[in-house]
Amino acid sequence: MTAEEYKKNVERLKKWADAYYIDDNPLVTDEVYDKLYHEVQSFEKEHPDLIDPTSPTQRVGAPIKDGFRKAKHLSRMWSMEDVFNDVEFEQWYERINKQYPNERYYVEPKFDGASLNLIYNNGALQQAITRGDGVEGEDVTNNARTINSIPLEIDHQGLIEIRGEVLMTIDEFERINKERLERGEQPFANPRNAAAGSLRQLDPKITAERNLIFQPWGVGVNDLDFEYLSDQMNYIYDLGFRKPPIRRVHTSVKEIEETYRELGKMRDTLPVMLDGMVVKVDRIALQEILGYTVKYPRWMVAYKFPAVEKQTRIKDVILQVGRTGVITPVAVLEPVNIEGAVIERATLNNFDYIEKLDVRIGDMVTLIRSGDVIPKIIKVLKEFRTGKEKPIERPTHCPVCGSEVLDEGALIKCQNLSCPARVVNAIIYYASKSCMNIDGLGEKIVEQLYEAGLVKEIEDLYHLKLEDLLKLEGFKEKKAKKLLEAIEASKGRECWRFVNGLGIEHIGEVASKKICEKFGLNFLDATKEELLEIDGFGEEMAESFLEFMRVNREKVERLMEIVKPTEPKEERTVDSAFTGKTVVLTGTMKEPRAKIKELLEHLGAHVTNSVSKKTDFVIYGEDPGSKYDKAKTLGVPLLNEEEFWKELAKEGITP
Repeated sequence: MTAEEYKKNVERLKKWADAYYIDDNPLVTDEVYDKLYHEVQSFEKEHPDLIDPTSPTQRVGAPIKDGFRKAKHLSRMWSMEDVFNDVEFEQWYERINKQYPNERYYVEPKFDGASLNLIYNNGALQQAITRGDGVEGEDVTNNARTINSIPLEIDHQGLIEIRGEVLMTIDEFERINKERLERGEQPFANPRNAAAGSLRQLDPKITAERNLIFQPWGVGVNDLDFEYLSDQMNYIYDLGFRKPPIRRVHTSVKEIEETYRELGKMRDTLPVMLDGMVVKVDRIALQEILGYTVKYPRWMVAYKFPAVEKQTRIKDVILQVGRTGVITPVAVLEPVNIEGAVIERATLNNFDYIEKLDVRIGDMVTLIRSGDVIPKIIKVLKEFRTGKEKPIERPTHCPVCGSEVLDEGALIKCQNLSCPARVVNAIIYYASKSCMNIDGLGEKIVEQLYEAGLVKEIEDLYHLKLEDLLKLEGFKEKKAKKLLEAIEASKGRECWRFVNGLGIEHIGEVASKKICEKFGLNFLDATKEELLEIDGFGEEMAESFLEFMRVNREKVERLMEIVKPTEPKEERTVDSAFTGKTVVLTGTMKEPRAKIKELLEHLGAHVTNSVSKKTDFVIYGEDPGSKYDKAKTLGVPLLNEEEFWKELAKEGITP
């Protein structure tokens, strides 16, 4: 590698790192990133005078993402050195063993998620901070409080930082991606990115819906007095945190490598993703002696699993049309099992990618799952070709409506706004939780309404009548009324939900909120100059928004007249008796329970479903049941609904 190549490779790594850490959208597999990372690192070791201080090898993690308050860790969160085979691991082991023989080593799984630092003060969860750059990260305390495996209180006095990984189960990942695809949204690349994206939602309610898991792996600042890390971690687990499936202490390289292989076999059976095993010097005093490099602790290493590759054949290629008209080629595969998941489809990304690989229908291909990302076709095994393979043609017409497409090179788009696929996906997206949140209006019902000719655009939802729905298969009076009530309830939703629901290309939830914060309900009159003043807005976003409004202004105005979205509300700053408290709701309430739950969460309360000694209040209505009885037994304070509203009235809050 020359000095010039080194500079280019550093820029390439920085681009990949930004996509991975900030956008939660990896551009390359872990294997490709790690390979270039090590090549750059090797060059820097040989030429220390040429090191670029901004190189990803010289920093710990991710820059701060706009939108969250910065917060400093009490002690630095370090990254780990990676090793990828037995030879590299044994070299790391011998560096320590040569000087300190017969030491104990603590081993545990390396979970693949988003790192989080929890700060407890005298038993109470005080703050939750993402890794960030290792010195400071993002304050995601409100979101962390929604994760059930994070105790809000622990039986420990004094100050302590508990570090761990926020994870998403494979089942939850598949559920969320299914919902995203139904709404015409881009699926998450892998459970790690889904967990990171869920943890960093501006709305804690979205985080709460994602069923995240917190798995501890270490401590920062603490006043614990243990000789060994293994004992320290047992103490942490006994405070009420999840235990890993394996945690062992070994005294030889042979034992460590045996556990590594055992864990590698187990990974297919676990509900969450692993990408290796962590090995740490167990004696805390020796950890302090060994110390740190610029980036890593010298006393621990990540012993990574190899990439998983499988071969299969492409049976067919189908074309999917999203709500923005983008046509995505999807490979239909002969089923292949990769780490417990039967894979029958894989995205081909776009038509430039197809041409670059020279992939054809009938080809044998290699799928890779590196770092447990969604399987991707990375190679065509041309030696297996028989001559019967068929080239994948670039479409000239939409596969759904037949209209001519716009070919932009990598992207091919259907421009027909009335295309059934675009219309159906646009309505699904409009009704989704992150937009107008119309309960019960999912993919199947939208397709049913469209095929029956009842809904041809979003506005038609608000003209549906009971007698129309009762003619449809599967609709009884109760179901039909419930759907109409849900559609009616979407009127008056916040401005940002309305804008987000329009499905404007490049304008997502965060951008919609910023637009409504700046313009309120006058967003139709926004100019390019005004849009570019918004933090994070570029030319592409501004032009996309303006072009959509130019083409669809009349439709948007008509829809606004029906829906009457509301201006952004000022954030409530009232502190109440429920701020920071754990609350359980039970029984039948006069006010909708969802409304009470939302209000409590807005006031900083953590609303849970079960009563325990850690519950601060139980608010009950009529026929409260077993939760009420358990609260009385445990001595948890009880408030009926009337008493609850009286308490809030002291702060000027009314139903």
